[in-house]
Amino acid sequence: MVRAGASFQTTIGDVVRLVGIGVHSGKRVSVTLSPADPDTGIVFIRTELPTGRDVEIKATWKSVGATELCTVIGDPAKATIATIEHLMAALRGLGIDNVTVEIDGDEVPVMDGSSIAFVEAIEQVGTITQAARRRYVKVLKPIRVEQGAGWAELRPHNGSRYEVTIDFPTALIGRQTCAIDLTPETFARDIARARTFGFVKDLEKLLPLGLCRGSSLENSVAIKDDRVLNPEGLRWADEFARHKTLDAIGDIALSGAPIMGLFRSYRGGHRLNFLALQALFSDETAWALVDAVPGRREAPVTKAAVGRTVSA
Repeated sequence: MVRAGASFQTTIGDVVRLVGIGVHSGKRVSVTLSPADPDTGIVFIRTELPTGRDVEIKATWKSVGATELCTVIGDPAKATIATIEHLMAALRGLGIDNVTVEIDGDEVPVMDGSSIAFVEAIEQVGTITQAARRRYVKVLKPIRVEQGAGWAELRPHNGSRYEVTIDFPTALIGRQTCAIDLTPETFARDIARARTFGFVKDLEKLLPLGLCRGSSLENSVAIKDDRVLNPEGLRWADEFARHKTLDAIGDIALSGAPIMGLFRSYRGGHRLNFLALQALFSDETAWALVDAVPGRREAPVTKAAVGRTVSA
């Protein structure tokens, strides 16, 4: 099991390469994860572009360009990378701070529709503890955003917790809640294997638009007439809520540092997850960047520290 220390930053132990197809493009994509120096964060490098020049895209909320069916980062005039949330969830879930991600296509491969392929690849090379204090984004006051019947919020909490509720008008799913205190153990055990899901009737509308071309029973849970079409069935009865929690972990990882707080949502999705982060960072009184202290989860927060780094 990969473990991440609470006090120091980490990176992966060696280079990892994965190959798969994009769920929307249907194209073969290669992704290479490499160790990175302290304070690098998660940085994507788009390769094999027509210009012959690679483009670097930092995995932060400021880089988000679209959130309709997945989370997309980058500048359309230069390069974009879609469907980053499952990989980002694996990195945040395993407590990895610094990695460079080289990718030769415009979409992270979907693998089996969950994060488990990324988790298992990283577990094979392990992690390295680095000589730099880990920093946390500490939520200081509640922030809430709403969109239609859905909402998402970030609240102060001594830890990193997610409470995600979904509510679908189908008896197969209905209302489900997934609540988890995020650690490498709980992520790998309870969240990483939860697959993306969709309704066949929606797929039939998206295919003519050039979307979901790579979707199949190998990488998605397909729902039709209130039943699961996948021969193997579900991995958990509440796999739907668990996957929405996986998505939320991946999207909130775009904070740029682990969140010290509680994320809650009802009928949320990529858009609301992004809006919650945007609202948090738009209010300098709502958060502080704090350094970890040995033997403690974070450094004390002072009023003067709000919205900037606090020295331990």
